[in-house]
Amino acid sequence: MTLNIMDTAKFSSVFSPSTVEQRTKNFADYWLFTQQHGGDLLESDRDLAKKKARLEYFQNNPVRLRKPLENPEVFYRNYVHLKDPVTELDRKTLLLCAIYKFARHELNGIEGAWDVVPDMAHSFSVEDKISRVHLAEEFCHVRLFNEMLVTCGLDKVEWVPLVPWQQFIYRQFPKFPGFLMDAPAFITELMGVIFYFHLYGVIDDVFSDEPEVRDRLKEMLDEITIDEIAHVGQRRNFIGELGIKFSQWMIQPLFALFFKDIPETALLFDVNKMIQEAKDFDYNNVPDFMLEKTWIPTYCQ
Repeated sequence: MTLNIMDTAKFSSVFSPSTVEQRTKNFADYWLFTQQHGGDLLESDRDLAKKKARLEYFQNNPVRLRKPLENPEVFYRNYVHLKDPVTELDRKTLLLCAIYKFARHELNGIEGAWDVVPDMAHSFSVEDKISRVHLAEEFCHVRLFNEMLVTCGLDKVEWVPLVPWQQFIYRQFPKFPGFLMDAPAFITELMGVIFYFHLYGVIDDVFSDEPEVRDRLKEMLDEITIDEIAHVGQRRNFIGELGIKFSQWMIQPLFALFFKDIPETALLFDVNKMIQEAKDFDYNNVPDFMLEKTWIPTYCQ
């Protein structure tokens, strides 16, 4: 993505200190933002009204590759588990496999959390209400990722569960107390934003010969990224001084562990650069059109 770098830094680091009072006020502010941003929660569908309408727009106005993938079966053979040598996959297939595998991790994580976080009828704190809507937004993201694959002619994708030990971790993680869960949850949201920014540039490169599909993929990715930027601030808001130090320490090992499980990323992305950008993240390089639609904690402004 070509970022709109401001002449003068406007924002502070996402790791800036904050007080309990500031975080309390920010939770109230985020709750107002998220209700307006996503619309009504459709709890039985794990969906949000405005997000559902946006997906329907993409589905009702489809864009497809002018030149279909040379061999879709290569994707289907490798998209769940890599079976062919990674160096033998063409770049479109590599990218689409990476998108699926990233989204698959997201889906397994939120499915585990959905059963743990109280439903809206039993969410009595602002934090629980925010968490419920947050998870619904993440389900919306997986639907958009699926639509990205359909846009590229891949309409037979199945969302396969992760291996048992990974499923166990994702199911247990939401049950951890906050002092154990909040820091890694924050870093995973930050990892998503950094990944999406880099994904934007790779889409530009890989789909340069398919401008209509390139633009549609980026349009759907924008929807996800704007939400995810807000999620970074929301998850950051759970964390105090010690948690922030722990979060900064976790960036390197968590990024390395996560992307090791998606071998395609080694040929598509500079993971070390992504790690450094996460350590330096302060919103100043976020494009203006995203800043206008997302949410940032006051102590980072």
